[in-house]
Amino acid sequence: MKNQQVSLKTIPEPQKDCSGVPVALTDETIQQRKNNILSRMKQRGLDQLVIYCDVEHGGNFEYLVGFFTRFEEALLIINADGEMTLVLGNENLNKVSKARIQAKAVHLSQFSLPNQPGRSDKSIKELLVEAGIRENARTGLVGWKMFTNGPEIDKKIYDLPSFIVDTLRNIVGDEACLSNETDLFIGEHGVRTVNNANEVAHYEYGAALASDCILDAMNKLAPGVTEQALGDCLVRFGQHPSIVTIASSGPRFIKGNLFPTDNTVKYGDTISLTVGYRGGASSRAGYAVNANGELSNEAKNYLDAVAKPYFSAYAHWLEVISVGMRGGDLFDRVEAVLPRSKYGWSLCPGHLTAEEEWMSSPIYQGSQQKLLSGMILQIDIIPSVPNFGGVSAESTVLLADEQLKLEIQQQYPQLWQRMQQRRKYLIETLGITLSADILPMCSTVAYLRPYLLDKDSAFVCQS
Repeated sequence: MKNQQVSLKTIPEPQKDCSGVPVALTDETIQQRKNNILSRMKQRGLDQLVIYCDVEHGGNFEYLVGFFTRFEEALLIINADGEMTLVLGNENLNKVSKARIQAKAVHLSQFSLPNQPGRSDKSIKELLVEAGIRENARTGLVGWKMFTNGPEIDKKIYDLPSFIVDTLRNIVGDEACLSNETDLFIGEHGVRTVNNANEVAHYEYGAALASDCILDAMNKLAPGVTEQALGDCLVRFGQHPSIVTIASSGPRFIKGNLFPTDNTVKYGDTISLTVGYRGGASSRAGYAVNANGELSNEAKNYLDAVAKPYFSAYAHWLEVISVGMRGGDLFDRVEAVLPRSKYGWSLCPGHLTAEEEWMSSPIYQGSQQKLLSGMILQIDIIPSVPNFGGVSAESTVLLADEQLKLEIQQQYPQLWQRMQQRRKYLIETLGITLSADILPMCSTVAYLRPYLLDKDSAFVCQS
């Protein structure tokens, strides 16, 4: 790491730059996704995939279907020959024609809300057979989670509801034919872990929207402002959030509550702000003060004890990451400058994002997984130091090689220009020697005001 000094400096804030125009996935992208899945199925000797969906766990289903089924469960069944079937409840059955892939529909009323009309002509088993589930077929189950111990995956643990798994077992007949294949989507070499230019443009809308919302909330923050008013800055355009929206001032989780209340910001409060949409999340944490003198005696050393070391590690992350680097190496580089034993962070210091805020992570201790061009990553280092409030500038970046950069530049020139302006701000204003392989997905990457009432000052790196 270069010898750099972190200082608090008066600088212009980044420009809000969400385009306001969502980018749809093209038919070509959907076909490429389908082909990738069928290719992986062939490599693994799978006869069929059963992909689960509900409102919290719909990313793998949505990857091909284009939507998630909200308050109902659903299944997408893919045969090795490419034939697809959607198993849907009462209020999604009419959406089979809206799917991005050609699929037949099977109506399973047990996926519907309680006490709605149910069909009694066929059992769940009969309906899943109708959907294509076959005896003695190599069947991969895809929920949303891999059950990992480092690089090892336990393929005999399933996160689909038991009434589905039990019926699949009953039909397939041989337990050896069943396996958890979620890693086909989100594990090492998973089809969802890298993105083409169209997918990058699709996800950039949400990442940039979350960033703009965070900046608005930071600028709204003042003594007397309610958490609800801050929360109103964070939720926008009716978009579906990928994470619980946080606008918290002072003590959190009072009487178990997670959401903004009429509690007002007070001098010296710890502040937490978070919002995420498909494509990325943004988060900020700090203190509601103008300067160090307004901190409590206990928190007086906040900048040197927590905030500056965090920002230094964050900047280091952005400087050393590169295409082809092993995830474990990046983990070690963060550990070297921000040791866990002192700063109390415990999760992966970065992870993949898509429809889900946290899809999976190649960045963990000992990881041999390579960081690949096309990965969209959250910078997510979370220090926890006793007697101090938190610090956060979580944000979203794309790892891109020269080929992907060229494709973005040619296919989405306005997106390319936004990314170049963001790079310029990081390098020229924040003083970060940004990796050539990083394209920021939003304008507030690394923009951190530790004293959140001081709207003019933020951290910069000085060599």
